[in-house]
Amino acid sequence: MSDDKTLREGLVDRLASGGQLRSPEWHRAVLDTPRHEFLRGGYFRRVDGAGPTGWEPVMPDDPAWLPATYEDDSLVTQIAGTITPADIQGRIFRPPTSSGTLPGLVVQMLEDLQVEEGMRVLEIGTGTGYSTALLCHRLGDDRVTSVEVDADVSARARAALGAVGHLPRLVVGDGLTGDPGGGRYDRIVATCGILAVPPAWLAQTRPGGQILATVCGWMYSSELARLTVGSDGTAHGRLLGGQVSFMLARPHLPPPLGVLPDLDDGEERETVLGPDVLDNWTTRFVAQLAAPRAQLIRMSLGGGARPVLLDVDAGSWVTLRRDGARWTVRQGGPDHLWSRIEDHVTRWRRSGSPALDRFRITVTPDGTAITWPH
Repeated sequence: MSDDKTLREGLVDRLASGGQLRSPEWHRAVLDTPRHEFLRGGYFRRVDGAGPTGWEPVMPDDPAWLPATYEDDSLVTQIAGTITPADIQGRIFRPPTSSGTLPGLVVQMLEDLQVEEGMRVLEIGTGTGYSTALLCHRLGDDRVTSVEVDADVSARARAALGAVGHLPRLVVGDGLTGDPGGGRYDRIVATCGILAVPPAWLAQTRPGGQILATVCGWMYSSELARLTVGSDGTAHGRLLGGQVSFMLARPHLPPPLGVLPDLDDGEERETVLGPDVLDNWTTRFVAQLAAPRAQLIRMSLGGGARPVLLDVDAGSWVTLRRDGARWTVRQGGPDHLWSRIEDHVTRWRRSGSPALDRFRITVTPDGTAITWPH
């Protein structure tokens, strides 16, 4: 038995034991699909130290490469929008922009997609092509279309898919516009985070079809949502819970911070909520609903690290400061971000602090709304 077959079997066993892999069809797809073929170009290994996070390449000639491709981990495959592992030696200190998603999350999402024989699926975000291959195994190549914004990433995925015997339809373009020429799909699944569900996805899903996507904000608390599309052009569903996280779709990335405002301006008052509420994933998600375009950063101000919220486009900002046993908030700009967050979180707590898997999501041509039960 080959080394990779043994590793594949071990991955299947772990995913089945963990509850991500539940059905025999996806069990067979994972067992038959060699993940390492989608990482032939290597991956970047994270290196933490006293300074900024660094990344160093791991190539197929490294003994660590093959076993790592069958761990339940995300593996970074691109840095700073263009740089692949083969492009550098040593370390690079730039942000990741593409990766092979951890297999457990890939499989969990495919199980949650609830596909059946004969369905057509549109995948937003081809990435390495591994999840595309699993879809092809389950449904057939002619039932799968995958859209990728990065032409080089798409080309590498096409080569890997061909190497394992799959030839789905691959499209290079903005995934937020979907596949305008592809007709209507039974399922749309996104492997990137989004701020709001694009209207194009609703238009490209047949009535009764489903959309599975991760909704996020710029405080980076995100959740997987499953929506059913109606004949009236709207969609309704719920969050599935589980703290699912993806890189944001590139058009939904936050703007550069630019020149920071004068944080000594604005109005100061005591706050009923301290910044520790933002350390909790669920509470941060609720706060993010109130201020989805606010970025959370931490700055050294007044001798210590203090949280700052900044909505670059609106010009609104928040800084929080401990004053003895209490916290004070100073906020400026046209919109009082922290006041909206306080109101939202307080109302959620008065409703009994329901878990995120009880939240409902509604999408209309006017936008995306997420609410909790009262």
